[in-house]
Amino acid sequence: MSVAKVTEISSSSTVSFEDAIRQGIARASKTLDGIQGAWIKEQKVVCDGEEITEFRVDMKVTFVLKD
Repeated sequence: MSVAKVTEISSSSTVSFEDAIRQGIARASKTLDGIQGAWIKEQKVVCDGEEITEFRVDMKVTFVLKD
């Protein structure tokens, strides 16, 4: 039997939402072992006038606990 835990993280990128997700998962994997997936809870942008300057995501990352 496996037991999983969910933790919520936020990540940002100046490139895209996809890049923010990839960076968030990459950073989380340095601390969390056994990442199984992520649910993107929210997406936001930061603007400077008409220009988008930052893409932000809030996500719930699921990982399996070690025995």
